[in-house]
Formats: sequence, C-alpha cells, structure tokens
Amino acid sequence: MPAPISVVIPTLNAAAGLGPTLASLTEGLREGLIAELVIADGGSEDDIAWLAEEIGARLVAAPRGRGRQLAAGAQAARGAWLLFLHADTVLDPGWSAAARRHMRAHPDAAGWFRLRFDAPGAAARWTAGWANLRARLFGLPYGDQGLLVRAQVYRAAGGHPPVALMEDVALARRLRMRPLDAGATTSAARYLRDGWLRRGWINLSTLALYLAGADPERLARRYERAGRRRLSRR
Repeated sequence: MPAPISVVIPTLNAAAGLGPTLASLTEGLREGLIAELVIADGGSEDDIAWLAEEIGARLVAAPRGRGRQLAAGAQAARGAWLLFLHADTVLDPGWSAAARRHMRAHPDAAGWFRLRFDAPGAAARWTAGWANLRARLFGLPYGDQGLLVRAQVYRAAGGHPPVALMEDVALARRLRMRPLDAGATTSAARYLRDGWLRRGWINLSTLALYLAGADPERLARRYERAGRRRLSRR
C-alpha cells in the first residue's frame, strides 16, 4: 500500500526556522505514512528553494497569503490524505499512530492536534487550553493545530478559500471535525511580542467579527495594524 499522506506547509521566509517542523515528520516517513512534502511558498527571499531541493520536497510557487498558498499546495498534492502544517508547528512524538487510527476510523472527518505553545507559564497554558476547548465545542481549530483530511473530502468541501485571514476557520466550518489523540507545539512569538492578553483579544475579536460576516481582507489589515501598533510603542 503506498504511503497515503501529502504534507503541505505554507512558507514565507521561513527556511531558517523550518528544521524542528521537518524533524517531527520523520516518524511519519519511518512508519510509511508520508508520500511527499509540498512546500507552498509565497515569494520568499531566503533559501527555501535550496532547502526544498535538499530534502526532496516539491516547491510550489503561490500568490502570497496563507489561504492561497494552502490551496495551491493542496492542488499540487498527490496523496489520498492531506496534512496541513504551519511552518512553526512541531508535531509531538506518536502523532503518526494517532493519524493512522484517525484515517482508519474516521475517513470522512478532518482531524486536528491538541495545541501547546513553546513558552512556559500559565498564560501559555490557558491560551492553548481555550484554543483546544473552542476546537472541541465548536469544531473551529486554527491552522496552528494542523489539519489532517482526506483529499476527496477536502476538495468536496471547496478547499481553503483564497482569503488573507480566517482561511482555516472558513474551511473548518465546512468539514466534520474530530480531535486527534496527539499534540502539536507552535510558536508563541506573536503572543510574546504583543502580550498574551492583547494578542488573545485580537484573535478572539477577529474571530467574532469574521463569524458576524466581516470581510476577511479588511480583517487581515486590522490584524496587521494591531501588531504594528504594538511594535511602534517600543
């Protein structure tokens, strides 16, 4: 049986920090789960092309924007299942067994990983706990939590929309979601930069506005302005 999973990672000047994410995928290669790695790049000016060649990944050029990049990567992928990961998300040991169980038991559902941040303290634990609770109660994981979905199910749902923000939530609302029995650790850089409460409020208010019907492109500009304002005060 051929390896079933195409891993799709969107990148933008992320080559220098991609090592831990790639390392966490090696158990999937050993277990015969990963057929290919597709890197969907949005116009990086770093060494991503060299890195992709070195590790045997397929490099797909896409218009900048995570939704557009993910859609382009999925279109190029050839696996029966798609595993979408952010470039700063590292899967916990044992993820491949959890993925295999999900694929056998829930072929028509998409799976997400339990979130953890790469930072100590109660704020990091509380924020990750809220994200996991939201995903369980409402079926709305963020892209930081990864997404494992059968390619046929993904395409029938319309795939990632070509929007600048909330592409993960937009897709999740069209899928049946289930938690995977494994975790993933993602970067806390934005929270450490902006403050846990401030960044948490920005994320929550952005989600609320999106669910209320706000335009994703306008929300993306608001999201970036909020981050720039924090930097300008330093």
